Amino acid sequence: MAGGDSRVAVLAALGANAGIMVAKFIGAFVTGSSSMLAEAVHSVADTANEALLLVGRKGAERRPDTLHPFGYARNRYFYSFVVALVLFTMGSLFAIDEAVHKILHPEELSSPLVAIVILLVSMVLEGLSFATARRESAPLKGRHTWWHFIRHTRNPELPVVLLEDAGALTGLVFAFGGVGLTVLTGNAVWDGVGTLLIGLLLGVNAIVLIVETKSLLIGEGATAAEDRLLRDTIVEDPRIERVIRMQTQYLGPEDLLVNAKIALRPGLDIDEVGTAIDAADGRIRRAVPHICAVYLEPDVFRPERFPDPA
Repeated sequence: MAGGDSRVAVLAALGANAGIMVAKFIGAFVTGSSSMLAEAVHSVADTANEALLLVGRKGAERRPDTLHPFGYARNRYFYSFVVALVLFTMGSLFAIDEAVHKILHPEELSSPLVAIVILLVSMVLEGLSFATARRESAPLKGRHTWWHFIRHTRNPELPVVLLEDAGALTGLVFAFGGVGLTVLTGNAVWDGVGTLLIGLLLGVNAIVLIVETKSLLIGEGATAAEDRLLRDTIVEDPRIERVIRMQTQYLGPEDLLVNAKIALRPGLDIDEVGTAIDAADGRIRRAVPHICAVYLEPDVFRPERFPDPA
């Protein structure tokens, strides 16, 4: 199935946000709209975020060395966490501060038609970016909901781009509403209200991303489906009686570490033990292609030590 490449989604978002950012700043300067200015700063944050995601991907490609023997794949999680912080500080807090100022001290808009045209064009560009992110995420999402995908995927970039684009589209609607109501009512407070809604929206998006990327950065294990598959794959060989204990952790989106203590059939000689472990290693790597390291430790199952084996 096509798709699943987060780099494509990031590049699409980077191109769209860079162009939108310039247009919004021009519109904010011409009209004096706080909603437009908040959206311009939002686009600055989004553009910087996409650049950071690309930096994280590039850093993750470094080969393992003595200091980092498992490689640098976790770079992608770190930079995604930084992106969430940037979105909160540069996007949300700035917009809320600007909104409070505009609500307390409303200012008349000049050339609001310019702002409306820029916002409509921005919606089209953000819509194209969002469609790209959805297309690249679809193979990984499968039959689950989008919210489930964002909460449970081990890919850090796609949820960031999806939430950024969805937030940007909603923020543009808020900005359009703020400018439109200001024109219709002649009351510039509505522009500040639109700005406030944008700030709150960005804050919610940022908090979701901070929580999820923090969990990835600390280290998440295999999904429930992958865990079952790994356990079933290991015991396919009759020489392996059971998985006594298994620990997994994603070191990066495509780098899963597997450490398992297994009980072998009694009476095997050392050559048979080695052959069984090697065969299990091969089965695991075929079953879950993004395995980066497998450690299988033969042991004797003792119910008193492991009363509830998986």
